[in-house]
Amino acid sequence: MTRLEHWLRIDPAIKPTIYLQVYATADLRNLTYWLEIFFSAGIATLGLVLNSPAVIIGGMLISPLMEPIMATGMGLATGDLFLAVKAIVKLIASIVLAVALSAFLVWLLPFHSPTSEILSRTNPTLLDLGIALLSGLAGSFAVSRAGGGDGVMTLPGVAIAVALMPPLCAIGFGVGSDWNRVIMGGAGLLFLTNLVAIVFSAFAVFLSVGMNSAEVRAEIAHCHATEPVARRIASSPLRLAFKDGGQLRWRVLILLVLLGAVAFPLQKALKQVAGEAVARDVVQQVVQRLVPTGALVSQLANVGPKTIAIRLISTESIPEAKRAAAEAEITRRSGRTAELTVQTVASQSELSQLMQRITATQAAPAPAAPPPPETLAQMQVDLVSRVLPVVQSVWPPEAPLVDFSISVAPSALILNIHYQSKNSLTPITLGLLTRELADKLATPTLTLNAQKAPLPKPVRTRAHRRP
Repeated sequence: MTRLEHWLRIDPAIKPTIYLQVYATADLRNLTYWLEIFFSAGIATLGLVLNSPAVIIGGMLISPLMEPIMATGMGLATGDLFLAVKAIVKLIASIVLAVALSAFLVWLLPFHSPTSEILSRTNPTLLDLGIALLSGLAGSFAVSRAGGGDGVMTLPGVAIAVALMPPLCAIGFGVGSDWNRVIMGGAGLLFLTNLVAIVFSAFAVFLSVGMNSAEVRAEIAHCHATEPVARRIASSPLRLAFKDGGQLRWRVLILLVLLGAVAFPLQKALKQVAGEAVARDVVQQVVQRLVPTGALVSQLANVGPKTIAIRLISTESIPEAKRAAAEAEITRRSGRTAELTVQTVASQSELSQLMQRITATQAAPAPAAPPPPETLAQMQVDLVSRVLPVVQSVWPPEAPLVDFSISVAPSALILNIHYQSKNSLTPITLGLLTRELADKLATPTLTLNAQKAPLPKPVRTRAHRRP
């Protein structure tokens, strides 16, 4: 018995039992497993579309995907490549079923606008790799101590922390919404990260606790003797490949290569997220010094890879010199070209008095000859300052706002919006946005004019050679 086994209080006598229970989870002829995949994928997909974390967690708890993943780790740790291949085949079939079902459900929906729960699973970083590694370690130790079994394979904490099913359903959403490659690629990278990290953790734990003992190898030989496919492989030229590939150094090398392959793009994503966080912090600090306390009405900052667009609405005018200095400071400290614009509106007290007058006018009976409004400009500014936050709260983040204005027609409110996006928003999406804005603004006759603005052309700089 190793020290690790002693510290974890693992009984060597139960190791063959653990192997047999994990081996049984790799069987493809388990109808209960496939029903759980079906239910889990359906619930998680609808939870992503509805933007409901509670429903998504329900799909995670049902998902049995940890079973073939743990079986893969067990097969690699014990040198049983037949078990590893069986588990991988089951895992691939599970992935295909989950993605296909999710894509079909999304294809049936009348709208394909990605929610925040979907978008949050398209930008994995090294932090997600760390979560998956720790979760895989927790699940593997639980299997080693408790003797395996379906109950251990679906530990609630591990299932929620790793979240294997939601990324697969996000891939299905990308497939069902006209093959959205951005969503498919990001969610696919997150699932691959979780998969590789859990297999690596399971391999390391099972190998460390001695799951490749002589007693376990005897059970492996017995299981292979009862498997027709394993007997055929043993009597075919493939036995040499299984024997050579089963060497420990090759198994470790394969897992390390896979881990490094997913870690490289995750590291780049983490640097990008960190850079955006630093840029937003710089913007916040500069804006706090630029605009007096209580004067800031609205703030919108779009952070790109090389640019930052900041739109401010203030009740106090900002001198052009101070605005230019703030813009230059943001550019210098963030390393991104900043574009800062400030729009001045009426003060809060003036807005309050104006709204009181408007309310009183609407409540009182209309006079025969109503006088013209005294501060029409203030009314227009007030509308902008009140409507813009509502628009920002419902507008899809993948199509950031560029310009916004309001037109007033008889008994109607017209919103004029320009946005930047690779693809134009679909009529269904615009219809849903119009309905939601009309409900939130209590304006049934609202009209939404949304136009896609051209994407900014990259600025090409020419290097100057030193004389």
